[in-house]
Amino acid sequence: MIDRATIDKIIDATNIVDVVGEFVSLRKTGVNYKGLCPFHDDTTPSFIVSPAKNICHCFACGEGGNAVNFLMKHEQITYPEALRWLAKKYNIEIEEKELTPEEKLQQSERESMFIVNEWAMQYFQDILKNDPDGIAIGKQYFRSRGIRDDIIEKFNLGYALPKRDALAKAALKAGFQEEFLVKTGLCVGRKENDSSSKEVIGLPLATEGTQEGGLRKEKTPLADRYAGRVIFPWLNVSGKVVAFGGRLLDSRTKGVQQKYVNSPDSEIYHKERELYGLYQAKKAIVKEDRVFMVEGYTDVIAMHQSGIENVVANSGTALSEFQIRILRRFTQNITLLYDGDEAGIHAAMRGTDMLLAAGMNIKVLLLPDGDDPDSFAKKHSTAELKNYIDENQTDFITFKTRLTVDNVNDPVKRSEAIGGIVRSISVIPDQILRSTYLSELSQRMGIKEQTLLNSMNDMIRKNIEDKEKERARANGDTSQEQQETQNIPQEFIGLHTVDEQTREVERLLAQVIVRHGEKVIYDNIETQDGETISLTVAQYINYDLSQDDLKFHDELYNRILSEAVEHSGEPDFKAEAYFMQHPDVQISQLATSLAIDRHQLGRGFQLKDREGGLRQHVLHLVLDLRMDIIDKRLKEIQTEIRQVGGDMERAKALMEEFKDMQELRNALAKQLGNDVVA
Repeated sequence: MIDRATIDKIIDATNIVDVVGEFVSLRKTGVNYKGLCPFHDDTTPSFIVSPAKNICHCFACGEGGNAVNFLMKHEQITYPEALRWLAKKYNIEIEEKELTPEEKLQQSERESMFIVNEWAMQYFQDILKNDPDGIAIGKQYFRSRGIRDDIIEKFNLGYALPKRDALAKAALKAGFQEEFLVKTGLCVGRKENDSSSKEVIGLPLATEGTQEGGLRKEKTPLADRYAGRVIFPWLNVSGKVVAFGGRLLDSRTKGVQQKYVNSPDSEIYHKERELYGLYQAKKAIVKEDRVFMVEGYTDVIAMHQSGIENVVANSGTALSEFQIRILRRFTQNITLLYDGDEAGIHAAMRGTDMLLAAGMNIKVLLLPDGDDPDSFAKKHSTAELKNYIDENQTDFITFKTRLTVDNVNDPVKRSEAIGGIVRSISVIPDQILRSTYLSELSQRMGIKEQTLLNSMNDMIRKNIEDKEKERARANGDTSQEQQETQNIPQEFIGLHTVDEQTREVERLLAQVIVRHGEKVIYDNIETQDGETISLTVAQYINYDLSQDDLKFHDELYNRILSEAVEHSGEPDFKAEAYFMQHPDVQISQLATSLAIDRHQLGRGFQLKDREGGLRQHVLHLVLDLRMDIIDKRLKEIQTEIRQVGGDMERAKALMEEFKDMQELRNALAKQLGNDVVA
C-alpha cells in the first residue's frame, strides 16, 4: 500500500510532458503539446498534452488522463505500478509494507513475468562480470567483437553458464516459481523419464535421480534455454525486460544453423510488436527526427558504439504494422540500412509498401557487398560513417528503379517492374507526395505522367473496392441489422433520440460538477427552519435531483456527484484537480475528458463567467434534464395509447397523465425562456 501523502507527492512532482514524451514524439503547439496517439492507429496528430493541467487527451479515440492513467493504459500496468514508475523517475522514496505470501500470490501474471525477467537480466550480467567463466568466456567474446565495456553496460549484455540448469537452480533458490520460468521462456520444462530429452538446445542434460526398486529414476525438471550463450536482453519502450536473445559462441557455431535462440511469444512478449534497441534509441530518434532500421543485435550495438544512436533492429523478421506504428510515435523518417547481399535486398524490399502506407518517408542504403552495419561501422570513424550514409542513402523510387528496372531489356518484365513501383506509390496517403513521386518516376522512365497516373488511379480504385468488399463480408450481420432498423416504427426511433439527448444533458451536468463542483452558487439562503446555508454547484444539483429521486443513467456520474457533495465542505477541495487525480482510473479518465476541451483554448479565448452566469448555466442544465425526461415520458405515453386496444380505463388514465405531463412541460418551457406549447 502507498499512502495518500506519498501519492500526492508523486503527482505533484510529475510533469505530464516528460512522462508522455518517453513514449510519444511531442511538438509544442501554443500552450500545449501535440503528437500521434499511441492508443490507436493515428495518422494525424490528435493527442494533446496540457502542461498547465498535467493531463493528456486524444480527440480521436478519447483516451487520456493524468500521467498515472497514461502509464496504466500504455504499459498495461496497475495503479500502484504506475505510481512506482513515476516515483522511480522522480527519485521519490516509497515506503510500503511487506507483502504477505497471500498478497504475493495475487500479483498479476504479467508483473510476475516482468519481475522474473528483470532478475534474469541481472543474473546474466552478474555472471558476465563476476563469474570466472563469465569473464573468461562471455566477456572475452564481446571484446573479441570489439564491444566496449560501456556499451555492454548500456545494452545490459550478459552470459549464461554452460551448465544446463544453472539459472533454473539459482531462480528457484531465489524464490521464483517454476511456472513463470517456463512461461517467460527462460527455462524449458521436462517430463520425468522422457528418454527423448537427453539434450536441450545442443547441450547434454545433467540428471538427478533416486534409487527406486533397484532402478534409477531420472528427473530433469527444468533446463535453461540459453545455457552457454551470450545474452542480449530485449527492453520494451518503457525499459521493462520482455525477452532475451542468446547467441552461441563462435567456437560452437560451425555447422550450426541456429546461432541465435530467442524467447518464445508470451503474455509479455510478441516479437512482431517489439524492436530491439528502441528503449536505448528513442531519445536520439526524436532528436535526429530519423530512425535507422538494421537487422540484428550486433548491428544496433556497433552503430551505437560508433556514435549513431537512433537505430533499432527488427531482428530478421518482416516489419509489422505494430512496429511501424511504434516508430511513427517518434518520427516519420526512416532509413533502411541493410547488407548489400540478396538477403539484405529482400529485407529492404519487403517492408517498403507497409512503411509508405503508414505515411513514413523512406530512404534505403545497401552497404557494399560483404559488409553489414556491424562490420562496416568498425571499419570507419563516426564522421566517415555519417558522411557515407548521407551521401549514399536514396529515396525508395531510386532504390526500386535501380533494383528492378535498370538494365532490364525485356519489355514485359520492365513493364511489370514499373507497375510494381507505381503500386508502391499508390499506397502513399499524402496526395501531394504521391504526385511528386509519380512525376519523378515519369522523368526517370521516359513515360508520360498521365499514363502512370491512370495506372495508379486504377490501382487505388481497385484497392478501395477490395477493402469495401472485405468490409462488407466482415460486417454482413451488421448490414442486415441496419436494414432491419429501417423498418422500426418512427416512435421507437424518437425514443432513442430523446434518450441520447438526455445523456448529453447528463454529460454536461457531470462536466459542470467536475469543473466547478466546489463553487458556491447560492449564498446565505434561509431555510424553513430559519437556518442560513450556502449551496455549491454539486450540492444544488444533488438537492434538485433528489426531490424526485432522479439519478444519472451513468453510474460514474453518480459517483462523481456523490463525492463532490461529500467533499464540498472542505476548504481546500477543488473538484477538477480532485477528480483528474482520482485513484479510480475510470473516474480520472472521465474527468479529464470532461475538462480537456476547455484547455485547448488560448487564455484570451476562454469564456469568463459573469456574475451569476454559472448559476444560470446550472439551473438551465437541470431544467433541460427535466424537460428531456418529460419529453421521453410523453413519447412513451403516445406509444402506450396506440397499443392499449379496447381497455378504455387504461386509455383514459394515460390521457390524463399525458395532459398533466404537457402542462408540466409547458411550465418548464417558460422557465427555459421558450414559447413552445404542445
